[in-house]
Amino acid sequence: MLDEIVVTAQKREEDLQEVPISITVLDVEKLDVLTAAGADVKFLSGRVPSLTLESSFGRAFPRFYIRGLGNTDFDLNASQPVSMIVDEVVLENPVVKGMPLFDLERTEVLRGPQGTLFGRNTPAGIVKFDTRKPTRAFEGYVRASYGTFDNVDFKAAVGGGLSETLSARASVLYQSQSDWIDNRHTGENNALGGHETWAYRLQLLWQPSESFSGLFNVHGWELDGTARIFRANILKPGTNQLVAGFEQDEVWFDGLNDQEISAQGATVKLEWDLGGASLTSVTGYETLDMYSRGDIDGGFGAVFAPPSGPGVIPFPSESADGLPDLDQFTQELRLASTPGGRTDWLLGFFWFDEAITVESFSYDTLGGNVQDGYAVQKQDATSWALFGSFDFRPAERWTLKAGARYTKDEKEFSAERIDPTFQTPTVRPIEVETDADLATWDLSATWAASERVNLYTRVGTGFRAPSIQGRILFCADFEGGTNPATNCVSVADEEEILSFEVGTKMQLLDNRLRLNLAGYTYAVDGQQIVAVGGRYNTATLLNADESNGYGFEADLDFAPSNLWLITLGASYNKTEIDDPNLLVAPCGGGCTVLDPIVGGLARVDGNPLPHAPEWIFNGLVDFRLPVGDSLFTASVDWAYHDEKNFFLYESREFRADSFELGARIGWVFPEARYEVNLFARNLTDEIVVQNGIDFNNLTGMTNEPRIIGLELVARF
Repeated sequence: MLDEIVVTAQKREEDLQEVPISITVLDVEKLDVLTAAGADVKFLSGRVPSLTLESSFGRAFPRFYIRGLGNTDFDLNASQPVSMIVDEVVLENPVVKGMPLFDLERTEVLRGPQGTLFGRNTPAGIVKFDTRKPTRAFEGYVRASYGTFDNVDFKAAVGGGLSETLSARASVLYQSQSDWIDNRHTGENNALGGHETWAYRLQLLWQPSESFSGLFNVHGWELDGTARIFRANILKPGTNQLVAGFEQDEVWFDGLNDQEISAQGATVKLEWDLGGASLTSVTGYETLDMYSRGDIDGGFGAVFAPPSGPGVIPFPSESADGLPDLDQFTQELRLASTPGGRTDWLLGFFWFDEAITVESFSYDTLGGNVQDGYAVQKQDATSWALFGSFDFRPAERWTLKAGARYTKDEKEFSAERIDPTFQTPTVRPIEVETDADLATWDLSATWAASERVNLYTRVGTGFRAPSIQGRILFCADFEGGTNPATNCVSVADEEEILSFEVGTKMQLLDNRLRLNLAGYTYAVDGQQIVAVGGRYNTATLLNADESNGYGFEADLDFAPSNLWLITLGASYNKTEIDDPNLLVAPCGGGCTVLDPIVGGLARVDGNPLPHAPEWIFNGLVDFRLPVGDSLFTASVDWAYHDEKNFFLYESREFRADSFELGARIGWVFPEARYEVNLFARNLTDEIVVQNGIDFNNLTGMTNEPRIIGLELVARF
């Protein structure tokens, strides 16, 4: 029989099958398989229906896309329509979202707008992580692996009761990988591709009485290693195929590559049982600093400074971005009824405050990699909200739900080009403010057709707060920032979504088959999109008149016998930009644009959204055979998506599909005290072009190569 899956998608513990939202859950055992070899959060891409991820910052700055809705913006000030939440704390900045994942209880992916209980910047959905909490019972584990490229993945946790009222849990992570990419330009072997990551989490659970508990969480992480590897001219002109002779373990760089991140945080969760209701307070604080530098043109030299290559290098580009200061504070208060009656209700207040400083650097590659440009952005963002939800059961088989939220959002932004690359310094800081307030809501109805089959329908709204962008270092602006039409500071108004969804959740065959299906349609009014790249390494915010999408999702868990567990997922997502007047800069170097060109710009009306494949298929097949008091295990997993565009415009080159296969065989010793596994990630060693840079040449970014390793596990 399949185990019941408990989720907290509606901020209270519920059976997955009773929640009227399209949700996929990954439990501890699935996460252990999929995160082998030290995977970062991008391992989730394609692993659940309607979800993809990508990044142009290596192991940092994941960009999430759900049902085709996401944000391609590479600026450290970017916002996203997919919210990431860890232990009930929203992580706003995309670099903070790159935190290592370890000692997790489960991962929940909520698809569709979550505008009531979670609020701003959730029009596409939520990716939610819950860590393992302290318990009274003493327990712990060590999980360590070693693989190709000296890949090390070490995770450990220990916890238990310290007194009658106090419990604790300590978790640590260490991941590293040796450099494996040769730099043919400098002649240095194993020059790039490595990284080293440390992370820790300490939790204390204080329960002095049956009516009160306090959970205190202190955590942090460090990353030092290679930033994203940009590879010049790896695509055949006129196709999306790799050039002949492409080798993934070679680059030709004359620029430098480095990435460093340091982050710390703390969370306090307090809960009071008031009898007929409960009061919850969740306070979160995150701080981070980051620096990431790369050879953006992906090659060496330039056509005007031979020799150069590989392929045509129109001009050198070497730059870096940094977050010297990031501070985020959040506070949420919730008052909720005790569940189980004919009605349930929840009322809440939320506060968000973030202050960031973003630095941009450019370097003279041909002049010895010295700094020749510097700009800075600063932004203070505050937001508060009041929200509530109400559940009513008018009859035995019916549950009706309504929710509403009011949000107030403000931003103060300034940008200044202090040391220009080829323009003039800004005369004074360019300052912009935004102020928005919005109401969002959702309605749903669930009908229990039988004890094991639920049908539901849901209509909901969501929004993304106004965004400001000021990547001015490379802006073609010679007026010192005084002209708003040319100073490259842009503002996008809030985007709003209206989504309609119907679904069914079924448990069949004596609870050996769980099948959840959902169909949806949505319309986004004023979707925030980012025109990136073109001739200059800039980002310009725009609002499309409308974007539309529709599709379906399917999740299946099947246990045909006590030896097998089969998990399958599939989704179809059709997206389209509906704006006849929307024009964006096409590639600046060599791609074949398929859209109409008007005045040098590409008309993108009717195009699908970027990084929005139509089809996603994923699966995990697990086999377990008892052998005496031990257990033989084997599993195979896969993730596939069909072709997606990298940019708003369509071209023959900047599009790709993806397929990655994983496998594991293992032996679990008696009482599951010890375990040994042989695993492979990207078993077939597929080379997948995951993204591109279009302002210079046909530069692409690829996935990780095959890693084969041995894992040892000890539990106590």
